[in-house]
Amino acid sequence: MTQLLERAVKKARSLPEEDQNSVAAIILEEIEDEVRWDQAFANSQDMLAKLASEAMEEDRAGKTQELDLGRL
Repeated sequence: MTQLLERAVKKARSLPEEDQNSVAAIILEEIEDEVRWDQAFANSQDMLAKLASEAMEEDRAGKTQELDLGRL
């Protein structure tokens, strides 16, 4: 455990039980969100590679147009 997390836990221990539960819920939710994000990103790699391949094939087939950045 890092020193910062140890300090946070030490301070949380001094809080009333209800506040400790609130802090714990926030921490657990953040960890779960991070896990979901990591899984979503990992699972999207195949799809991103497929989309990139399709885009490159369309470009090779002449089905794309050059983007005019001056019109943005």
